Amino acid sequence: MNIDHHIAQQLKTLRLGGFLESLDLRLTQAHEEDCDHLTFLQLMLQDEIERREAKKLAQRLSRASFEEQKSLEGFDFSFNPKIKRALIKNLATCIFIERKEHVLIYGPAGVGKTHLAQALGHEACRRGYEVLFVKSVKMLRSLHAARADYSWEKRIKKFLRPDLLIIDDFGLTALTPTQAEDFYEIVTERHLNSSMIITSNRIPQDWIPLFPDPVMANSALDRVAHHAHHILIEGGESYRKKLRPTYST
Repeated sequence: MNIDHHIAQQLKTLRLGGFLESLDLRLTQAHEEDCDHLTFLQLMLQDEIERREAKKLAQRLSRASFEEQKSLEGFDFSFNPKIKRALIKNLATCIFIERKEHVLIYGPAGVGKTHLAQALGHEACRRGYEVLFVKSVKMLRSLHAARADYSWEKRIKKFLRPDLLIIDDFGLTALTPTQAEDFYEIVTERHLNSSMIITSNRIPQDWIPLFPDPVMANSALDRVAHHAHHILIEGGESYRKKLRPTYST
């Protein structure tokens, strides 16, 4: 139907311009089902709530900077039956974020660690949490560059602010003293304050030799590993190979 221009402007002034998207549909429904005025209003308000929530979710997903939009619904648990499905489902409730706990996902390359981490992050976004996904190398490189232009204090807040920080592929190479300090700073600041998910090809005990200073290494590991849910994904055929278009059993 044609909406009076004045009404349309009033809706926009009230930040209810979204009403115009579903008004025709709801008016037709009200006519066909003989809805009363309060029911009609309730339907319109519910539409607006859902529109706003969808917009907020889209913004959270964008800010999370996921490599791919992975979800738990798209994760094939049957590919590796040893994965603790009950633990994953429990983590998907995001209670661990409320408790300021961490999640460590480790195992060989290509077994689905990054998919699982992003899927948990996606679920956290759905539940209203702020999430940031970043490759470990990229994060440390960013902080190193920030030291050069004296923006380190501002830059590190990017990694401290989210409710959930996902650090992917930690421990591919040994850390320089500066990288070790930056990682340690993030761990100590987030410890007991907010959650992290860290994926690695190495088991946590093997992170210690990556640090130039074993005391710092043990201190970081103590904060993370002892306050975390551990998910070991054992080797086998590559999960990435399964996802290729040509994969067949």
